[in-house]
Amino acid sequence: MKKHLLRVSFLFVGVGLLASCDREKDVEPVDTAEHKYMRVLVSDEQSTQLTLVNPRTETIETFQAAYPKSALYSTASGRFGSVIHRAQNMVQKFDTGFENHGDHVDVKGTPKWAAIVSEGKLPTHFKSRGNEVMLFNDGDGTLSVANETEFHSSGVKFKTIDAGNVAHHGAMAKFDNGTYAITEKDGSVAGTLPERVKIIDATGKVVHASTVQTKGIHGNAGNGSVSLFGSSSGILVVEASGAQRLIPHPADFGTAWFGTILEAKAANSFIGYTAAKGAYLINVTSGQITPIIESTDIMQCKVNYGGTHLLTLLHSGELRVYDLSSNSLVKSGSILPATAKDETQKPQLEATERYAYITQPKTGELLTVATNDFSKTSRIKVSATPYRLSLVGMESSEDH
Repeated sequence: MKKHLLRVSFLFVGVGLLASCDREKDVEPVDTAEHKYMRVLVSDEQSTQLTLVNPRTETIETFQAAYPKSALYSTASGRFGSVIHRAQNMVQKFDTGFENHGDHVDVKGTPKWAAIVSEGKLPTHFKSRGNEVMLFNDGDGTLSVANETEFHSSGVKFKTIDAGNVAHHGAMAKFDNGTYAITEKDGSVAGTLPERVKIIDATGKVVHASTVQTKGIHGNAGNGSVSLFGSSSGILVVEASGAQRLIPHPADFGTAWFGTILEAKAANSFIGYTAAKGAYLINVTSGQITPIIESTDIMQCKVNYGGTHLLTLLHSGELRVYDLSSNSLVKSGSILPATAKDETQKPQLEATERYAYITQPKTGELLTVATNDFSKTSRIKVSATPYRLSLVGMESSEDH
């Protein structure tokens, strides 16, 4: 009898162990590292070195750009980086080799320079929508446009769209109907800032003339159906239909105005930022402007790669992460020593869902900080004097 009971006991223990093993197999380990197909591009202030960082493995590859001190941006697809040499009238394209297929990423080759270049006069303002890349050329008020499918064609260059503008420090946005909102200068205000926005087609023909005159425009963002332009007269709202109106700034702004407008795609939001007041949510429909962070100590203000959160890095060294869907602070803490407001080269910030990336100009490093645990950091040596950075690739680790 005792032997029988002993056998039954061992049977239940064995079944329990098997069930436990099955449960353990069902639970996937949590991957907290950066996504496999996410990269960080970093330019250098003094040299032509362009550094491609794989933050998951903390390894780098180096390439030589045409000039030092370049501005960096990512295309909407995430595959290409735009390397802008404004003073040299040149833009290069860098190919990560990653192609997004929604549920997975294909690798189409090793990282390399694309064949296409742009040679517009003083290329400055960058935008990308779908597979198209756009540059506003301050030197003559033209647009340079190209499609990603052309980037590796030998001898190909950007197409120029002449909108009949004079030279000015301008901006543009593309609507989903194929037209462009583009700034124009009427001369009513001294200086290089434009006062108006018109809508043109792909030939440069005016489709909808400006109906609102401002006292100066800088910064914009769009979602394909509407574009917002920062203006000292208010936030200029330009719709694809041609309708234009101003959203007034909050009453306590005085002479302050949003010189930077950001789109948060996933949160379906627009953010206005001014160093004089802080960062605010802009409701295009109601015209309501709601504070996210009110501070004059903001050094960097960026929407993360997926467009879900706003990150602000203060001169004090504090990093704050805000959920844009609820307009709430979800994380804050000190990650750096204080930076003087008159520092020549300040740390630059970009972020994904999982990590914040901050350049360290004095040490030649890229600082990585986990956005859910600021104590999880690493430092990756990139170049002697890192200047600007941009995220490229996809927030995905899925292969074919």
